[in-house]
Amino acid sequence: MLNIHTSPRKFALVLTCTAALLGGCSTTRSPSKQEIGTAAGAVVGGIVGSSVTGGSTAGTVAGAAGGALIGNQIGKQLDKVK
Repeated sequence: MLNIHTSPRKFALVLTCTAALLGGCSTTRSPSKQEIGTAAGAVVGGIVGSSVTGGSTAGTVAGAAGGALIGNQIGKQLDKVK
């Protein structure tokens, strides 16, 4: 798991990416399930990727990218259900 005491740079990277993702979703309309899925998947994927690879930056980024892709596709399917 991401340990902010031993890895402040990685924590700052994750925090910055999360803020950028959430900031990109700020509009006057409600976010779609696809947008929510993408953001949530990126966060969860980054945490899982970091945990699985022992905190490596590449693992964290790869996990975030994979999680975002999976969350995006799940959200897209949920948006179609309306």
